[in-house]
Amino acid sequence: MLATPAFAHPAPYSYLDLRFGQSAIEATLTAHTLDLDSELKNVPREPALDSAWPVPQQEALLNWVRTHLSLRADGQTLIPELLRVEPLPERQALALHLRWLSPAPPGLLRIQCALFPYDAQHQTFLNVYEAEVLARQEVFNQNRAALEHFTGSRQGTLAAFKSFLSNGVYHIFTGPDHILFLIGLLLLGGSLRRLLIIVTAFTVAHSLTLSLGALKVVNPPTRIIEAAIALSIVYVGIDNLMVGAAGRDVRAWIACFFGLAHGFGFANVLQGFGLPSGALGWSLAAFNLGVELGQVCLVVVVASLLASMRQRYPALNKRVVVVGSLGVIVVGSDWFIQRVFFSG
Repeated sequence: MLATPAFAHPAPYSYLDLRFGQSAIEATLTAHTLDLDSELKNVPREPALDSAWPVPQQEALLNWVRTHLSLRADGQTLIPELLRVEPLPERQALALHLRWLSPAPPGLLRIQCALFPYDAQHQTFLNVYEAEVLARQEVFNQNRAALEHFTGSRQGTLAAFKSFLSNGVYHIFTGPDHILFLIGLLLLGGSLRRLLIIVTAFTVAHSLTLSLGALKVVNPPTRIIEAAIALSIVYVGIDNLMVGAAGRDVRAWIACFFGLAHGFGFANVLQGFGLPSGALGWSLAAFNLGVELGQVCLVVVVASLLASMRQRYPALNKRVVVVGSLGVIVVGSDWFIQRVFFSG
């Protein structure tokens, strides 16, 4: 008898449907009135059936959209238009019908979506339609407020190729473990033919597992792969020291065997970018090509510097190999311990 009414927040979801047209991108954004009221302070909790909304309220809704949802088509920021507001009384929600004019169907669409930052649990479900066919589904949340969508057009394929090519190059130059492994392989030097064999063995091995991992044919745990990559660095440093005593060079086999682990590491990065289904093969090939271009640049620079040092200061060669190999072992061991025992 003493109970009082209680009001609960409904499921914290909103929905965004994007449709590509020849000269515009149209969208339907559906959000609960409770969420909208928290942002605008003037949205009725129970929307009326009448869809004729006053102009000031429509302008407030449009300004809110501009603040929390943005589209960039091939690098150009698009300006949204609010076509109409559709009340959905049975869902206690509003459907905002929007349009972004675009000179031509874009190849790459960047979507920034953070609709209700006040609610850490809020999620926005995205559906992307191309030619009335559902092309992609994603979820925006507090940890993911942006994504890139490559359309299934020729422009989309070209944009995907450029993007994944640059990402492949960038990943090599910002991946210290891959760089240190290659440096360890090059410390002993050797003829041009010998270095080509080593690099080719590494390339073939990591290209194979990169493809298998990116396509999720084989998907080993990330923690194991990262630990194996660190172990490969330790092993190549130890092998450099053993070559001086044993006199044999098996760097090509090391590059091939541990290159398999490095390929899965590349694949984990590539999966984080999200392979576009419409240009899957081109994206995979472009990323792999970018990795190879970055690798070739690194090998040329490091091998040239080491060769020049040997010619000018031949007495220092053995010291450089020993000190460099010990440094490789120490850093690789630290990474291995961190990734095995302290990785989350």
